Amino acid sequence: WVISDWKKDEGAAGEWLHTAGKWNGDPEDKGIQTHPDARFFAISAEFPEFNNKDKTLVLQFSVKHEQKLDCGGGYVKLLSGDVDQKKFGGDTPYSIMFGPDICGYSTKKVHAILGHGGKNHPLKKDVSCETDQLTHVYTFILRPDATYSILIDNKEKDSGSLYTEWDILPPKQIKDPDAKKPEDWEDKEYIPDPEDKKPEGYDDIPQEIPDSDATKPEDWDDEEDGEWKAPTIPNPEYKGPWKPKKIKNPKYKGKWVAPMIDNPDFKDDPELYVFPSLKYLGIELWQVKSGTLFDNILVCDDPEYAKKLAEETWGKHKDAEKEAFEAEDKKKDEEEESKDSDDEDTSDEAEEPEEEEDNEEHDEL
Repeated sequence: WVISDWKKDEGAAGEWLHTAGKWNGDPEDKGIQTHPDARFFAISAEFPEFNNKDKTLVLQFSVKHEQKLDCGGGYVKLLSGDVDQKKFGGDTPYSIMFGPDICGYSTKKVHAILGHGGKNHPLKKDVSCETDQLTHVYTFILRPDATYSILIDNKEKDSGSLYTEWDILPPKQIKDPDAKKPEDWEDKEYIPDPEDKKPEGYDDIPQEIPDSDATKPEDWDDEEDGEWKAPTIPNPEYKGPWKPKKIKNPKYKGKWVAPMIDNPDFKDDPELYVFPSLKYLGIELWQVKSGTLFDNILVCDDPEYAKKLAEETWGKHKDAEKEAFEAEDKKKDEEEESKDSDDEDTSDEAEEPEEEEDNEEHDEL
């Protein structure tokens, strides 16, 4: 791995720790973790150049947000060609960006962005990501028939085609711009009933009527106050302006839609799925809270191998990791309860809380 100098001159570059994290299924199974808070992070690794022409491309990795991430990414990037790894950063062109992104309540999704023709094209669908503090495996599969799948923890969450789910190429077909709705096209599903007639005397029903329960005040003087009249109230018999009832339109044809025609601007690219010179795996992030841990990163051409690797790593340790997390969570709750109890027994004098010692075993990269 090569740690980039990106943002270093601004004092905003983060560090990477080699660690299994605070809770894990195997303390010897270590990954790389962001540290400290409110930093930019950039790191990359070179691998033998890979061309996925006529092959299935698989990108897979595991990620754990120990910090209960509120705003930050957990995605990776595949880079093509030659890259100066010490300068790798947010402006470095990439071929594929894939993985979870979380920010507040509005953004909790899996990114799948493909670089093509000098532009970055995001997946048009929203695929939800995991938001807890445990390890999860993210897998992106791109096939020679231009279809794709996104898996989380070895379960498919989304699939489709590069042609329809990204705006990389113009659409194959478009609505005919010259088509016009026929004049006799009936697109009103309901129409007034021509047989319905307004009842006799309907327009004579007053909107308001005198209040029959009202009584003339005892101190009312007709000579001084004029003739007393009861106040009016809404008439329960008044139904508003008369309208004929609606019936189904027997000539209704549905909403008119322009017919589709072949798009003259569409030019097929049989190698739409191809990334010919993949050479680097990079991680470039901004995180308000650090603590995201990446591990078991894989680039290959065999989805079954990727699935097997996920089971042998994440699948093997996930239950033990969950138990460790729950034990850590329980310990934290007990410490908070104990602290609250101690606070009730002490005086109102304010005391500075001692900073919790970080006993987590890790190495700095």
